[in-house]
Amino acid sequence: MASFKIRPKFEIEVDENPETIYNNFLDEKSKMDCGCVIDAIPDHIVLKVNKNDQHFWSPQLTIILEDSDQGSLVRGRYGPNGNVWTLFAGAYFACGVFITFISIIGFSRKSLGMDAHILWVLPFLIALTIVLYLASQFGQKLGAEQMFDLHHTAQEVLGEKIHFY
Repeated sequence: MASFKIRPKFEIEVDENPETIYNNFLDEKSKMDCGCVIDAIPDHIVLKVNKNDQHFWSPQLTIILEDSDQGSLVRGRYGPNGNVWTLFAGAYFACGVFITFISIIGFSRKSLGMDAHILWVLPFLIALTIVLYLASQFGQKLGAEQMFDLHHTAQEVLGEKIHFY
């Protein structure tokens, strides 16, 4: 399950209609032997790790069900808890904004022949962005076993082998 993607996803077609798949997930939820928590509303299912086993990097699997000609199109996305995802997305956004504005100010000053010492901040911001990416990969590896459990539960309920990209 090793992946360099920040949020791996999958898309498969199954023969059953979305209501049947939804009911299958509800049946799995009632069994409660899957080792995960299943939150479901029609056409939208979220598989999470049990509260007792959760940590900061625990993944979740969000599944969207859509009608298709052959039955159902099932789209899934693995990712961290929403708070963790928002934290990292915000940090990436902040780094991008700072890099952009510091570049504009620094290179404008340089082109005008003024001191552009502010450009020395850019390597640190770029390094911070790389550290954020590496931290997200590290966190994904810490949650890999839990991601495998969620993946296995989804495969079991859908009755299909799932390959993600």
